[in-house]
Amino acid sequence: MAIAATQTRYRVEGMDCASCASKIDKAVRGVTGVEDISVSVTAGTMTVKHGDGQDLGVVEDRVRRLGYKVSPLTAATPPAGAAEPAHDHEHDHDHGACGGHDHGHAGHGHEHGNHDHGTQGEAPALAGLHGHDHGPSSGPWWRSGKGVLTIAAGIALVAAYGIGHLLPAIAVWAFDIAMLVGLIPIARRALVAARYGMPFTIEMLMTIAAVGAVIIGAAEEGAAVVFLFLVGELLEGVAAGKARASIQSLASLVPKTALLEEEGRTKEVPADSLAVGAVILVRPGDRIPADGVIVSGESAIDEAPVTGESTPKRKETDDNVFAGTVNGDGALRIRVTAAAADNTIARVIKLVEEAQESKAPTERFIDRFSRYYTPGVVLVAALVAVLPPFVGGASWNEWIYKGLAILLIGCPCALVISTPAAIAASLSAGARRGLLMKGGAVLETVGKITAAAFDKTGTLTEGKPKVTDIVPLGRDETEVLRLAAALEAGSSHPLATAILGKAAERNIPAPVATDSKALGGKGVTGSVDGIALFLGSPKAAASQAALPAEITARIEALNQEGKTVSVLLAGGIPAGLIAMRDEPREDAIAGLSALRAAGVRTLMLTGDNARTAQAIGHKLGLEVHAELLPQDKQRIVNELKAQGLTVAKVGDGINDAPALAAADIGIAMGGGTDVALETADAAVLHGRVSDVAGMVALSRRTMTNIHQNIAMALGLKAVFLVTTIAGITGLWPAILADTGATVLVTMNALRLLRAKIG
Repeated sequence: MAIAATQTRYRVEGMDCASCASKIDKAVRGVTGVEDISVSVTAGTMTVKHGDGQDLGVVEDRVRRLGYKVSPLTAATPPAGAAEPAHDHEHDHDHGACGGHDHGHAGHGHEHGNHDHGTQGEAPALAGLHGHDHGPSSGPWWRSGKGVLTIAAGIALVAAYGIGHLLPAIAVWAFDIAMLVGLIPIARRALVAARYGMPFTIEMLMTIAAVGAVIIGAAEEGAAVVFLFLVGELLEGVAAGKARASIQSLASLVPKTALLEEEGRTKEVPADSLAVGAVILVRPGDRIPADGVIVSGESAIDEAPVTGESTPKRKETDDNVFAGTVNGDGALRIRVTAAAADNTIARVIKLVEEAQESKAPTERFIDRFSRYYTPGVVLVAALVAVLPPFVGGASWNEWIYKGLAILLIGCPCALVISTPAAIAASLSAGARRGLLMKGGAVLETVGKITAAAFDKTGTLTEGKPKVTDIVPLGRDETEVLRLAAALEAGSSHPLATAILGKAAERNIPAPVATDSKALGGKGVTGSVDGIALFLGSPKAAASQAALPAEITARIEALNQEGKTVSVLLAGGIPAGLIAMRDEPREDAIAGLSALRAAGVRTLMLTGDNARTAQAIGHKLGLEVHAELLPQDKQRIVNELKAQGLTVAKVGDGINDAPALAAADIGIAMGGGTDVALETADAAVLHGRVSDVAGMVALSRRTMTNIHQNIAMALGLKAVFLVTTIAGITGLWPAILADTGATVLVTMNALRLLRAKIG
């Protein structure tokens, strides 16, 4: 009988790039008994799937030996800066080795729990001297292991220069010692990585170059190169940390405490302890601590921190509110609808962390390329160092020096990080505006779509009917609406809600109706001020009173516009008509126009009747396909794909499931419901049609950024390769070409965090 696999989740400190995850993935995957591993650089977590009885001490030891700090995660210890649910999720992602840009991290020897790993026990202050850390996981950079190591290497280099001036005879030895301060921990990580099947890491290339410099008598340059390498890596870590902080800063939007109502009193409790169904009080100016529904009160809610919406939204009883938004001018009582681990912000953070584990096609290509590229660079450097002296009798020292420089120039650091850095920044920037894309592959494909098929109800429209026309017949417009609202008072029917909403919008108080009674499928009756009233369908009204031809014609004209018409009778005489329709979202026209301007064909696929669909489609300028079953929508999507179009299907994630699955990209619209988030490739949480165009624009901007990064990475290497062979540049410029390109690429990618969306 098969033994069920167990999952253990860890916090891993020091990861700052895709190849960090790759290094850990390959090392842990090689442990006997480990069935699968998922590493999230963004969350700083590792999830290991293993059999019962697995010796996890071996797993932890391997991660520590690579230079990372690792500790088991529990519900009480979520990843730094991120809201984490107590349960684990299994992710099936491929983390193939990057084959080049492997950054070791400080913390080797970090002791955790009761495991005895032999190599543990070093003081935390010294741990950084034995690892390759990208910078701080938390706190200032100079307190990180890498910061300590870089400072120590810098002091050693300055001291070597001083000694060299005072005692020239021992200058070489002084520089050798200065170089070893930084090189020993780098070399240790290189050997550990090689032992776990990764011989071509940046640490290994750096070690070969530094040792080679000593052999040919270039100790001063070797020491300087090691120091510059450490500085470049530190800068890269600080820059890369900004991308992580961007999405994790969302967690800080949710207040730590909440005012819970119990037995008529309020008390302050931790926000993460709120249970679904609890009622909380949110005072004016306070942040809302949980997703919920307003029970009483009304206020302007500033949703900018979560949605980017610049104008506060007026919300009242029964409206939904999101954790992290700011209550404006009124006290609100809110019933909690989601626990802390499942609120909108927590789900956004979780989805983005998972998305960043999924590699884009470009990223997978770069990974595969770098596996061959790095060994190729080593081979070229060896040939440059050996062939000219061996074949042409050139100076060995000169050409070994050039070979070592090429070794550093060829390091694929910037190339490997060019794609994941841009994707991580874009996923984070999108998430902060409610645009969720489940991974780099989705992000890359969204920008390629050439057709977007929208559902109508709840996607292009609000999903709620609104009063569009009030036609007075013998009574004025205000009186018609007043009497209709009196009959509908207390009803939750969508048409009744529309009428009551219109009356509230116009500040028309509804009188109290007596003898109110609903007539199933026909309408509602009652009396106001002694006048018998009826409000219902034209057919039901015609059975109670004669409707002149001009009224019938007006009703038909409104029906042709896709509107539902209710007739108000007062004392058996037609008093007015009220027309209602599920109207397009406010930004629908602008959003669809933006898509068309981007070269995307737009169309509507709806199960609604053709007349209503055509009316909405005409207003929005859309190609319309109406009265469709779910399988019809799926068929049309497949037909569009057969025409060579890359198709996005935008719907609610429930009745559109077959079409969402068939499309190249399925986009769920609105609300952030669990169903919508689980069924589609991407989600527009805040229900704006314009956000679909924003998602396309973000994807295209990201691909442009990636191409810029690749061009910078390879361009700088090409320039310095030529200048090095020509004898113009040497080891110092070589390491600057590598680390400088890496920092440039990272900073360029981080520009996407500030990208304006929509």
